[in-house]
Amino acid sequence: MMITVVSPLHNEAENVTQLIEEIAQACAGLPAFEVVLVDDGSSDNTGKLIAEAQARYSWLRRVYHPKAGGQSAAVHSGVQAARGEIVCTLDGDLQNPPAEIPNLVAPFLADPAPETLGLVAGQRVGRQDTASKRWASRFANSVRAWMLDDDTRDTGCGLKAFRRDAFLELPYFNHMHRYLPALFKRHRWEIAHVDVSHRERGGGQSKYNNLQRGLVGIHDLIGVAWLLKRRKTARAQEILVPAADTKAGG
Repeated sequence: MMITVVSPLHNEAENVTQLIEEIAQACAGLPAFEVVLVDDGSSDNTGKLIAEAQARYSWLRRVYHPKAGGQSAAVHSGVQAARGEIVCTLDGDLQNPPAEIPNLVAPFLADPAPETLGLVAGQRVGRQDTASKRWASRFANSVRAWMLDDDTRDTGCGLKAFRRDAFLELPYFNHMHRYLPALFKRHRWEIAHVDVSHRERGGGQSKYNNLQRGLVGIHDLIGVAWLLKRRKTARAQEILVPAADTKAGG
């Protein structure tokens, strides 16, 4: 089974080289893997640094958006390009330690692998964010959990592992990456959770502030709640016709 690591990047030149090196170390023990870095319209040297690393690592691939489309669009493009059956995502700002990748994909590599497991979601402990950001996240998570009943305390964590085919069956919309537990549950997949570590951003600046997250979150939450209530509930079963008796009559 191949694992594809997908990381969205927008102007992460200060972090991308270290990110690649840490992913290489983390994935060294996996049976087979590749890395897809999605350059989401970067205007700095992010793309150049990825190209330089590609000369050293044959498993490294670059997907490029000429114009920035946002984190969900970048993740979606990376999953579409993935060759692995299992995809593991992490943010490109180094706040998600690549060392957590083996822990996330481990349930899918079990023997036998669980057929009903669709998503393993990382849940951050010891968050290295500002107090205002942690408070805003706790409030948003409590409201989301109440409305969507997704059994997840931290959907904003970028560290997730999931079945590629199952992800591509989900309805796409901007910011969908924050609602993957609810969307996978909607499609009747089981969800597992793994506590993961968290650290300060490497370099560069955050792409969102609390107000921006809050404003888009209101619309997204209402839209996802609407999707959940209108999910397909019928399950089709094929009716097989018994094979005809080919023996000649006597």
